[in-house]
Amino acid sequence: MKIEKNAATIILDGGKEFHVNVITDSMGEKSIDITRLRKETGYITYDPGFVNTGSCTSSICYINGEKGILRYRGYDIAELAEKCDFIEVAYLLIKGRLPNTEERIGYQKMLNENSLLHVNMRNFFREYPHDGHPMGILAAMVASLSAFYPELEDKDPEENLDLTVTRLLSKMRTIAAFTYRQMCGLDFVEPLYNYSYCANFLNMMFHTSVNNYMPSPVHVNALNKLLILHADHEQNCSTSAVRLVGSSDANLYASVTAGVCALWGSKHGGANQAVMDMLQSIQQEGLSIDKVIERAKSKDDPFRLYGFGHRVYKTFDPRAKIAKALTMDVLKSSGKTDKLLDIALELEERATHDDYFIERNLYPNVDFYTGITFHMMGIPVSMFTVLFAMGRLPGWIAHYLEWRHDPYQKIGRPRQVYSGPEAREVVPITER
Repeated sequence: MKIEKNAATIILDGGKEFHVNVITDSMGEKSIDITRLRKETGYITYDPGFVNTGSCTSSICYINGEKGILRYRGYDIAELAEKCDFIEVAYLLIKGRLPNTEERIGYQKMLNENSLLHVNMRNFFREYPHDGHPMGILAAMVASLSAFYPELEDKDPEENLDLTVTRLLSKMRTIAAFTYRQMCGLDFVEPLYNYSYCANFLNMMFHTSVNNYMPSPVHVNALNKLLILHADHEQNCSTSAVRLVGSSDANLYASVTAGVCALWGSKHGGANQAVMDMLQSIQQEGLSIDKVIERAKSKDDPFRLYGFGHRVYKTFDPRAKIAKALTMDVLKSSGKTDKLLDIALELEERATHDDYFIERNLYPNVDFYTGITFHMMGIPVSMFTVLFAMGRLPGWIAHYLEWRHDPYQKIGRPRQVYSGPEAREVVPITER
């Protein structure tokens, strides 16, 4: 990171000049340092959604939306998805480097040893309604981990934090699977020592005493890669929520719970669910693809084409190509056809060759395919965002840990542009 002193000038009322530093990051992108702006001038900046504001420095994730680049700790997302499993990528995000064979085996062992839930947490699950939303249950259970597994103040804080991180990474998977079982009214299935992280999750979801379920290698591979694709995405809404809550010195469980709640929103983690709802609506109404494209272009039609375009990427989402290949792998392994996938593929073909979508950079994003893949794996739509949270967890943890070692370490406290009334006098209630 390079800092150019007084490299830019802001001219305020009366011609007063305010000199600011310009920071060039490790990828050559520039930012204006306004940390002294309000203190020295009384001004603040106005930036709804913080789309032009860098809230921190971070070495975890790099995105170039114009070039369609996504990297974790410098590694390209396609290469990570091809050569690593989810546990290796989680280790990379949390520890800062890829593990060697010995470290990978040791990490898997730690995750297995911490995968069981406190027996009393089962009572919590059984009290939730069967039709309760899985994200509400997930958020509540993650928050409750701090009560069942309180921090050990008499131990080395860093050692204790490492245990807390491993515990959360493992137990959140178990919580997610148990949430599904509660929805279905089924007994819980314990994690097994001889299954991998993803195989364990699928087994805990789908095994019963009468089906002799064995996790499909194709499904395990698909889940591994889909979790990798979701593992981090820079300062998105949920990650910013984790860092903001963490900046108050809240513990990891509370901070991650904030991330879960932020991800719950339809504009964030619910996007692939919206894609599935759209495809099912197209099928049920018998709409032709021509009609769908026509409605998507119309300004007067409330219909929305979900799964196309992205807030950050102005070209093809680098995760989408990987997700599409996984969809086809799962379809091929099933030996069946899927009408929703047929609709999606035809829709993609038409939209990516239509000038309207090309001119507006509306290419398929990762959410366009992930929902279809989960659907073909037998995972219900209501669980899609839960799986997104499982994937994003290593990124949330990494950002929480990064903030803990940030020398700046100020509590998040955005300013506002006030739009209310001026000073008013309170009139006694009898005179109002």
